[in-house]
Amino acid sequence: MDQPLLGRVSAAGRGCCSYSTLKAWLPILSWLPRYKLKWLKMDLLAGLTVGLTTVPQALAYAEVAGLPVQYGLYSAFMGGFIYTLLGTSKDVTLGPTAIMSLLCFSVVGGQPHRAVLLSLLCGLIQAVMALLRLGFLLDFISFPVIKGFTCAAAVTIGFGQVKNILGLQGIPQEFFLEVYYTFYRIPEARIGDVVLGLLCLGLLIMLLFMKASLGSDEAPYSSCSRVARKLVWTVATMRNSLVVLAASFIAFSWDAYGYHVFTITGKTSPGLPPFTPPPTTDTTANGTVVSFGEIVEGFGGALAVIPFMGLLESIAIAKAFASQNDYRIDANQELLAIGVTNIMGSFVSAYPVTGSFGRTAVNSQTGVCTPAGGIVTSVIVLLSLAFLMPVFYYIPKASLAAVIICAVAPMVDYQVVAKMWRIRKLDLLPFLVTFLMSFWQVQYGILGGVAASGAMLLYNIARPRIEQVSDHGVLVMECDSGLSFPATEYLSHVIHTQALQASPPRSVVLDCHHVSTIDYSVISELRDLLRQFKLREVHLVFSRLQVQHIGLRNDTFVHLKFQNKYKFLCGEPSDVTLFLVRGKCGAEFCIC
Repeated sequence: MDQPLLGRVSAAGRGCCSYSTLKAWLPILSWLPRYKLKWLKMDLLAGLTVGLTTVPQALAYAEVAGLPVQYGLYSAFMGGFIYTLLGTSKDVTLGPTAIMSLLCFSVVGGQPHRAVLLSLLCGLIQAVMALLRLGFLLDFISFPVIKGFTCAAAVTIGFGQVKNILGLQGIPQEFFLEVYYTFYRIPEARIGDVVLGLLCLGLLIMLLFMKASLGSDEAPYSSCSRVARKLVWTVATMRNSLVVLAASFIAFSWDAYGYHVFTITGKTSPGLPPFTPPPTTDTTANGTVVSFGEIVEGFGGALAVIPFMGLLESIAIAKAFASQNDYRIDANQELLAIGVTNIMGSFVSAYPVTGSFGRTAVNSQTGVCTPAGGIVTSVIVLLSLAFLMPVFYYIPKASLAAVIICAVAPMVDYQVVAKMWRIRKLDLLPFLVTFLMSFWQVQYGILGGVAASGAMLLYNIARPRIEQVSDHGVLVMECDSGLSFPATEYLSHVIHTQALQASPPRSVVLDCHHVSTIDYSVISELRDLLRQFKLREVHLVFSRLQVQHIGLRNDTFVHLKFQNKYKFLCGEPSDVTLFLVRGKCGAEFCIC
């Protein structure tokens, strides 16, 4: 008897350690053995293009997170290496994003050590979710909540950069105070920053429209036209880098002649970050040591919000481009890739990252063939850290602010409000709750929106729609969804008021064609209703009840095999009265 058991254990062990299982955990094994030389050319081109987009955006998003600009680059290179090993989308690029930077700032308030520890904790939560296959939890964050959050985040981030366009300093970070003091201190604006910031904004918008006006590549063009289109596309795609470089050159030129007319980034830490474990304690300005437990307690609900939003943003991007480019992704594997990226990133002083829609779009449009393009992007970021940090000293904050404003502006999707109004007006409730509360605290906005969506979902469960038709003294009721314990009291109330309390009492046909689930609480209530119907000498009829898994023989329902169909009868097996009533549509009802 032992041998078959050992054989089964051995087979299970081989299954867990098989090559197919290893490929599932390391997707690189699926595409690397068949890697082609022509793919290398496209991956190099895409990686280079995305890298030139990543560097200025990473510097700008570090400003949003309230961290020194080098932390944006620290956070931008680990994702390329990890995602190449673990990712299932050829297009997705992991790194700093506007939303994650805003969430990070709302929690750590620009404290680098805590931002790095937050990355570790978020990564651990995400990796555990992946291992436990908990990706389905993301389904409970509805589309109106996501849209409400992204719109509010875009407004918050975009307006937060107005002070850098104006060259103002010492503006409070709380949104409403920020709005008040930004307008109050407009007379203090620095002319140099205003002019440079507006020029950068104008140039970025112009290049963006030039790229959008190129149209499709499928139309026939002459050789000169093709070259011109490629040139415009290249310049427009690398617009962030070109604008930041041009602004830095202008700032350096004025500074060289002794005119300090721009607010510049200033001194940054040169070189690559050390590979060390993230700090588990912190020290305040007055020398007080803050323990690990106190830091985690200070994070509060953000430890739930930030990992979820990171996963949601990245998986939504991965699914969108997988559908566009005709391939499939593994959502739980994506969770693992993001989690491991944040864990490993914390060892190189990174703050939490996720998939970037803008850079993923650039990656896809450039024709990337495999996730290996991320390695090229990461190498460019590392080279920037190693050799270009002194150059970043002269980057004007107004130019970075222009890059951020142009990046987040498309996130304000005002058309979605009109669509929700046309389709289902009630969806505007979680949208507005999330949108408005996000201006108070970002994480509270998300939690408030999820709570509003959850309340609406529970209300629909507790108050199922019941259609009623009366014919010849019989009341026909049709439930449009499953029956579970929250709906018990409502169902009983409707039947009582419409049938039992009528004069005279009426029989009821309960059409359960759409009822796919039913629980014990409902069965108990139906048993009581059956008793009350019997006392009043009227009938309760169950039509097209399809719940074969009830399994309560000798209780409320009895399963009888009748003409190869299950009929549901109420009462005890020893005392069952069966009436078959054939309605106008030919349906059969079991009446007790």
